[in-house]
Amino acid sequence: MRRRLSGWWWAALGAVGLPHDRWLSVPRLTRRAVKTAIWLGIGLALVAAFGVWKTAALAVAAVVALLVVPAWNRLPYGRFFVPLAVIGIVVAYPYYLGSLPQLPVFGPFPQISTMVVMMIFTMMALGLNFVVGYAGLLDLGYVAFYAMGAYMAGWFASNQFAKQHLNLGAVGLYPGWSGYHITIWLVLLMAGIATAIIGVLIGLPTLRLRGDYLAIVTLGFGEIMPQIARNGDNLFGTGFNLTNGTGGITPIDGPGFGNWAQAHLHLPANYLNASNFDSLYLWTSIVLVGITVFCSMRLRDSRVGRAWIAIREDETAAAAMGIPLMRTKTWAYATGAFFGGVAGAYYASYKSGAFPDDFFFNISVFILCMVILGGMGNIWGVIFGACFLAYLDREGLANVGAWINGHFHTNLNVPLYEFGIYGVIIVVVMLFRPEGLIPSQRRAAELHEGVHDDPLYEAETAGA
Repeated sequence: MRRRLSGWWWAALGAVGLPHDRWLSVPRLTRRAVKTAIWLGIGLALVAAFGVWKTAALAVAAVVALLVVPAWNRLPYGRFFVPLAVIGIVVAYPYYLGSLPQLPVFGPFPQISTMVVMMIFTMMALGLNFVVGYAGLLDLGYVAFYAMGAYMAGWFASNQFAKQHLNLGAVGLYPGWSGYHITIWLVLLMAGIATAIIGVLIGLPTLRLRGDYLAIVTLGFGEIMPQIARNGDNLFGTGFNLTNGTGGITPIDGPGFGNWAQAHLHLPANYLNASNFDSLYLWTSIVLVGITVFCSMRLRDSRVGRAWIAIREDETAAAAMGIPLMRTKTWAYATGAFFGGVAGAYYASYKSGAFPDDFFFNISVFILCMVILGGMGNIWGVIFGACFLAYLDREGLANVGAWINGHFHTNLNVPLYEFGIYGVIIVVVMLFRPEGLIPSQRRAAELHEGVHDDPLYEAETAGA
């Protein structure tokens, strides 16, 4: 289908005097500039016609052109320019959000609180990418690690265990506090280590399985954790309150650096008391995502990363070449679990609570869709997929519904159909771009250039 569409497109351009060969003879920089100008022109026209126009739209278009058109990779250290520029744009987002135009259909740009959630889900998607994208292991129970991290924050940064009395660097404690109160910065590390250990314990008996069998077993573990969370107020009938049942654990301490750091280093003492509460959480989540990206890139190019990819391509051949399958798979599982736990703990701190309704099976599928949509194995593709779907979940679908109702005088509640919409998005992507929107080169080559048999119908059509 994709090849047919491409053929029709170039046939149409050839009819107006721009055949494919002539287009390829144009310098690459010129082709890139022309394509960027066309897409930006279409975007600006749509904003002016169907959105809310602001002159900042021209500045946005100029920034996009500056990042996309020049061949930055050809300059010394130029490969760092675009990532650093994007980080700077995201960091400064709270300062220019109010000046941005409104997009057609999608409405205003996401609020800062939505950006925080987008960053957290990006971190979880990157964690799952270790398992699915690198090692090729289908994990349908990733929500278990997310839940474990959240409840680690609940156990060690709240008054859940009221008979205990421990304060280790926590901020914002009230008079008469009780329970474990460890600084959130240490809890994040504790959550990552604890979930990595859980990942190893889960992986040891299950990673000998392959394909659908592994998916079913991970699905089972993903279903166990929400049940423990919902019924953990009387754990196994012992009377021990581990999770506080359906009420969840709340409030959970917020991050901060204390009064001394605020006075001497101008760092926020307590995020929860700051006027720019959401901005602080956004900037911290950007740092966490940056650490996750750095680890993803280093591990992908390391010896264990190459072993993961070899197992994904052909597990039997990898074993024949001497790769220890169980140990290598367990490393992938533990690494993904680590970042899922950190993301869960940070999200619990942001919400100031860990609630069992946040940890159902559909969250695992949602994160898996992010990886598939963006492009399994490609860090930047996973980031895009996570941000896009998280935005749709938090604001995008509601904005789309409001735009449709306002323009067509309907009364649709679009968020009610969210999982159906996500399903349609995934089906369309799988039909027209099965490697994902921003795929890794290896994955794209595997799907489009690998050795495969042509379907009988296409072979007969080509012969005719």
